Amino acid sequence: MAIDETQPPDAGQPNDLESGTLASDFYAAEPSSGGDGADDAPPLTPEQEAAMLRMALAEANEEIARQSDAVQRGHADLANARRRHDEERLTIQRQANSRLLVGLLPIVDELDLAVNHLQSGDTVSTDGASDSWTEGVRLIQRKLAAFLESQGVARIECLGEPFNPELHEAVGMAQVDDAASGSIVEVLRQGYRLHDRVVQVAQVVVNQ
Repeated sequence: MAIDETQPPDAGQPNDLESGTLASDFYAAEPSSGGDGADDAPPLTPEQEAAMLRMALAEANEEIARQSDAVQRGHADLANARRRHDEERLTIQRQANSRLLVGLLPIVDELDLAVNHLQSGDTVSTDGASDSWTEGVRLIQRKLAAFLESQGVARIECLGEPFNPELHEAVGMAQVDDAASGSIVEVLRQGYRLHDRVVQVAQVVVNQ
């Protein structure tokens, strides 16, 4: 008995003839295992490339802005540090000079008294050298006053001013009709400021 070896096609296998697709074409189109599929990505359109370039440019501009801001902050910090250094150096210099300048004030007071005494006419000239000596003392007084002024020492205005206990020391009272009550009518010792600090109060006579 003859056996027909022709087998019907398996229902689970694809029929190339019925589908119209060759098996070789099917497997050729299938990506190989392990591939990343990058070759299958479609090419970018000009619009997509332009959009990507705009995004990259925006990111670059943002980075430039961040770096520029960091540089500006660095410059500001450096300027602040220099200013603080200069202020500290100036403060130290002022403090160092303060003792020397304050120590000169009694000498200035004595020199002022000597000049006032010479100007009062109480001294009697015995020879021609007295006038030269007087002018020499006045010259020293002017130079010393100019030096103190250049170092930030300033005299405190007193005559006619209202009495201020922060600036003046009342050592006497007087009765002056044409002066306001509580105003200063005489200065016995000059007061001084060193920059914005009072280093010697003025000794004054106050009108009642």
